[in-house]
Amino acid sequence: MSAPRWWPVYIGIGSNLDSPENQVRQAIAALADLPGSVLVSESGFYRSAPVGRSDQPDFINAVAALLTQTEAHDLMQQLQDIERKQGRPRGGERWGPRAIDLDLLAYAGQIINEDDLIVPHPGIADRNFVLLPWQEIAPHYRVPGQADVAVLAAKISVSEPRIERIG
Repeated sequence: MSAPRWWPVYIGIGSNLDSPENQVRQAIAALADLPGSVLVSESGFYRSAPVGRSDQPDFINAVAALLTQTEAHDLMQQLQDIERKQGRPRGGERWGPRAIDLDLLAYAGQIINEDDLIVPHPGIADRNFVLLPWQEIAPHYRVPGQADVAVLAAKISVSEPRIERIG
């Protein structure tokens, strides 16, 4: 009998409401407690300008790396459960303010393109608030169908929304 398989996954974390740094810390703690998963590493925190709507507070962003035995759809459900527990209703305004946002950035090097789950997360190559924290913990991770995280991060234009590492 073979040992259970552990898959590497990366989770994008963001918040701009209700003490955002604490929300991100709480989400990381919840990720560490997920059944069938192990938190491997986490990036520092970054403050970034909002995308889509500028009339809202800045976001605090981070990326976490996990090893998981949980299938992709089940893991996505676990992430949505964490969001709900931290005060994010489903179906909220796109690009609007939120207490917490957890995105499944990458799952086991797979490309998943289904109605309810798209991985790698769409738009990764254009999001400095994802790429900069991600390259801290996995610069050589190859985003399926794209390039290494560090290569993608190096291509981000300086005209992209401002971002700074805060911790």
